[in-house]
Amino acid sequence: MAERIFGHIPNVFEGDVFENRIALSHSKVHRPTQAGISGSQKEGADSIVLSGGYEDDQDLGDVIVYTGHGGRDPITKKQVTHQFLSDKNLALAINCQNGLPVRVIRGANHKSKFSPEFGYRYEGLYKVVKYWRKTGRSGFNVWLFRLEKITVDQALTYQVSEDSPIYSKTTRTLTAQQRLNRDYSLTLKIKEIYNFHCQVCNTKIFTNAGFYAEAAHIKPLGEPHNGPDTLDNILCLCPNHHVMLDFGGFTIDDDYSLIGLEGKLYVKPEHRINSEFIRYHREHFTFNLPHASQPSS
Repeated sequence: MAERIFGHIPNVFEGDVFENRIALSHSKVHRPTQAGISGSQKEGADSIVLSGGYEDDQDLGDVIVYTGHGGRDPITKKQVTHQFLSDKNLALAINCQNGLPVRVIRGANHKSKFSPEFGYRYEGLYKVVKYWRKTGRSGFNVWLFRLEKITVDQALTYQVSEDSPIYSKTTRTLTAQQRLNRDYSLTLKIKEIYNFHCQVCNTKIFTNAGFYAEAAHIKPLGEPHNGPDTLDNILCLCPNHHVMLDFGGFTIDDDYSLIGLEGKLYVKPEHRINSEFIRYHREHFTFNLPHASQPSS
């Protein structure tokens, strides 16, 4: 069994060019040698290839409107039936729900000014920010996914099991890049611990791709805060309380009482929160809240 990786592939960098789909598969950047989407409707999609393109695609560089899989005639490439939110399309929807990144590869056959002159070029990580159904140009329902480029300090890595195909040698160019890899397994772990319930309001949100919740870091990652990507620095929150936490709408006392909101943070025994990160949040992100301590100099 090989591992499906959500995030950058070790020793592969943005701008690396691969001669063909076999080389691309060998690199593990995109394992399928024919399918445009790599993933499953249970785990999510780890990579996509832009090659040839559906007629409803839009490639704007850092923003891509990607048409889902299915419904095309294999010979004419025209849309001849409706698409459904299942299989590979549901995989991309799961990325949106769980915040999983997807690797994007552009092929030379893709009709875009951003495509390479030859082969397949790795373009880095994108996030699926929304998805919707519409009547496409051919008159059939298609599913569209808006992908936005992830900046360097947002990049994360998560691995799951997948069947291993046979690969050949890869060709790549050398580039110098700096990137921060984070562990996406923690994002899923915190949601599993609380069964997608918000730790503040107990809300559990249902969508057409399953339940939705957000993993919120108490002490933010990256400069200048440099919080760790560890389970004791992460909360499971609904979108509203995630935004409030990030922008100082409430904070948390050492005994998990909420400051700025009524009630107490729900914490399960298997989820140990580091009090150092709670204190950091109180000192740096909350002002003018009842009983909130003032920031240190």
